[in-house]
Amino acid sequence: MTITAEAKANVVEEYRIHDKDTGSPEVQIAILTTRIRELTEHLQTNKKDHAARRGLLKMVGRRASLSKYLTRTDRERYKTVISRLGLRK
Repeated sequence: MTITAEAKANVVEEYRIHDKDTGSPEVQIAILTTRIRELTEHLQTNKKDHAARRGLLKMVGRRASLSKYLTRTDRERYKTVISRLGLRK
């Protein structure tokens, strides 16, 4: 249910702003999105895994908070991340 180190490194490589960037909001949102997608697939087959469902809801909330922060600070960066990830509109 967790993403592999290789997959995480690929996501960081794709969404980073500069060479040493691992914690910008864009990278964090992208990592959370990949984890959310994997966990959603897991929950479709394991409907009674309530612990995983709680973790999913916490991740969705964290992603929403990061998105809200990015919206307040830099609207253009927010729009590019959302469009690249295929979230909303």
